[in-house]
Amino acid sequence: MSEYTYVTTSRSQDGRVARIMLNRPEARNAQNRGMLVELDHALMAAEADDSVRVVILGGEGPMFSAGHDMGSKVRLVERTPGPNQHPSTLVNGGTRAGAEQRMLQEWHHFFNNTRRWRDLRKITIAEVHGKVYAAALMLAWSCDLIVAAEETTFADVVGTRLGMCGVEYFAHPWEFGLRKTKELMLTGDSIDAEEAYRLGSVSKVFPADSLRADTDAFAARIAALPTMTALLIKEAVNQTADNMGFHNALNACFSLHQINHSHWAEMHEDKVPRAHESDGVANWKDAPPVTPAVKDRPGLEVASVAAPSEAG
Repeated sequence: MSEYTYVTTSRSQDGRVARIMLNRPEARNAQNRGMLVELDHALMAAEADDSVRVVILGGEGPMFSAGHDMGSKVRLVERTPGPNQHPSTLVNGGTRAGAEQRMLQEWHHFFNNTRRWRDLRKITIAEVHGKVYAAALMLAWSCDLIVAAEETTFADVVGTRLGMCGVEYFAHPWEFGLRKTKELMLTGDSIDAEEAYRLGSVSKVFPADSLRADTDAFAARIAALPTMTALLIKEAVNQTADNMGFHNALNACFSLHQINHSHWAEMHEDKVPRAHESDGVANWKDAPPVTPAVKDRPGLEVASVAAPSEAG
């Protein structure tokens, strides 16, 4: 897989920094299965190359990523039996039925891959800009450091648009704090790069027009550190988080995510595993714009959203 369709790769002149870019700007870098498989391959290639010390993960186009691909033609083709069906949909639970299929497929491609990327033996930097929504948070949070363009906003709208309790790799409380996570999940509101920096989720905030150059310079500085030093700093911090419960919390929240899917699939005749408008959420296809979480205002008026049914 030397040629990719949905990601691009490059190396710094000295070979110490690998850059991987999501390359589906026409779809706002929505994460279809092909992209995730290619991303994993590119990350594993950087992991295997001993000359690489730092990996940058960014996105082409106007935004880092809109999250999971919810319904593009590419996604449909990938999952439809035929010559263009993605091979990953036929293994790792892909041929099983019901909730088992969804649980195994999401464990492999939305959860365990993200956790594996978090534990790469290289230092990783997410370079984000524009909107970082839902599953895009997972990609950024799998990285050791996050640098953001000044106009970047972060939000998880799966609660208010899909009736879900967050994305599969639920690192929200560790990134935003407990009460802020509840607020953002219950409202679907966003925070900006400055707030993410204040919370400690973002390391640097750079001007948009110098984001790439500033990130490259930041990465080069880190790449100058001895590799063993960098590795053990990363491992010390990650092991501390794991001993505080991070690893177990991720596992537990993934299971809750699957229960949430199964609830909606059971509730609806069409078996679609997410909330419908009749359950009290906005239609994800034409939901109102995400609005900022503001300290002294309640936020977006919700009168246009249907009242939840008793069954929801």
